[in-house]
Amino acid sequence: MDDDAGTAPEATTDGGGDDGAGRRFRLAYVPGATPAKWVRTWRERLPDVPLELVAVEPGDAERALRDDEADAAILRLPVDRDVLSAIRLYEEAPVVLVSRDHLLAALEPEEPVALDDLADDVLLRPLDDVVPWAGEAGAPDDAPQPPGRPADERPATTGDAVVLVAANVGVAVVPQSLARLHHRKDVTYRRLEGAPSAPVALAWVADRDDDLVEEMVGIVRGRTANSSR
Repeated sequence: MDDDAGTAPEATTDGGGDDGAGRRFRLAYVPGATPAKWVRTWRERLPDVPLELVAVEPGDAERALRDDEADAAILRLPVDRDVLSAIRLYEEAPVVLVSRDHLLAALEPEEPVALDDLADDVLLRPLDDVVPWAGEAGAPDDAPQPPGRPADERPATTGDAVVLVAANVGVAVVPQSLARLHHRKDVTYRRLEGAPSAPVALAWVADRDDDLVEEMVGIVRGRTANSSR
């Protein structure tokens, strides 16, 4: 599944419902994640339990769960399985971001790029990189090495990498949702064949598994309101 599930709706700031119990559910999500369709289902199915969306940075999602700032999170794998439970939701396709002046920008939008096509390019890998290249935590056994030549210094964030791509300093490889999130007129992207996909999951603290967490698990798994768990 790619990132066409829709953009995240605005977070509510409700601190509780009017059902007497003051219950709510806080769902954190990282940049590029698209919880909209699950949020709609929740609000249809549990109208008396407000759902609050909590935007978090990629490296902060696990901490938000541990510190009880969210009840569950849509984040990118891997996670600490000693503390968190997680189920995969979908895999994000990787793309290569290039300057509008780059030779690859002349390709047709649907024409793919191979890893070898980046051999002479500087690869800008941000410190918050979510693509599981070989050697990274959670990378598949057959994950390739990053293509191209490493930059002298890694950008701090994906946003910083995109700025450097726009300046034609190098190229960057990101999930398609992040390419869309960081859209600029002077940067474009092409589908990258051979790069590992970035898995997205729903995660929660294992020992805080309750009925509301189970409701969210059922929703993301596509269970109907009348189906058993």
